Amino acid sequence: MYIEKSRVEWIKNLLPDTYLLCVHSPLIASRIKPGQFCNIKVSESDFPLLRRPFSICEVDGEFLHFMFDVHGEGTKILSNKLKDDVIDILGPLGNGFDYTGDYSTAIIAAGGIGIAPFPHLIHKLPSDKKVISFFGGRSKNNVIEYGMKKLLISTDDGSSGFKGNVVQMIESQFDQFRNETVRIFACGPNPMLKALQEFSIKNNIECQISTESAMACGFGICQGCPIDNADGDGYYLICKDGPVFDAKMVKL
Repeated sequence: MYIEKSRVEWIKNLLPDTYLLCVHSPLIASRIKPGQFCNIKVSESDFPLLRRPFSICEVDGEFLHFMFDVHGEGTKILSNKLKDDVIDILGPLGNGFDYTGDYSTAIIAAGGIGIAPFPHLIHKLPSDKKVISFFGGRSKNNVIEYGMKKLLISTDDGSSGFKGNVVQMIESQFDQFRNETVRIFACGPNPMLKALQEFSIKNNIECQISTESAMACGFGICQGCPIDNADGDGYYLICKDGPVFDAKMVKL
């Protein structure tokens, strides 16, 4: 874990309220793994006081890419950064995806801004793995295709691709994977993750879910991001024990 003063290289608008930020951060870039995150201090002033967690979208040499939606004052400040601005980044943090081991097919399941960690993961997946990506959004105006491979799209209103949510789309396509060894990698809103959790357990499929929470410290000191374990007799910390968990480990 390092604190690095990182220089903004560029920022792009992907959708009206969705941005892709590129920063020069050689120390963290050389050590970060897919699914890990960084805590960013979005301003040099005391407001906002707390850092904001952002998963790593992509690593390009010494550069990190972060994808984010503007939801509050902190992300609004970040969206207005200019080339050569300097931001304070803490990372790498947490545990990422385990993409090693014995499986033939990687199913990527992303809902909304949950697509953010997957370009980096896709580039790191072994070349012998078949990769199918499923993305779900509210409508065609919410579809993000950046950095994805073999992307299938669903929208709640049917304005693009499959009509329904991303889990329903996976279920509709799943017969073609029944004779393959599948591992699901998922990130998105909790209802989506819960539905995938139930689907994967029912079908005896490996499934890793990337969870999210407000995180003050990012490494387990503040105890501010608990998630119940599956047995209901304890909890994990999303920042330290996650954000990626085996779907069988947690209660959503």
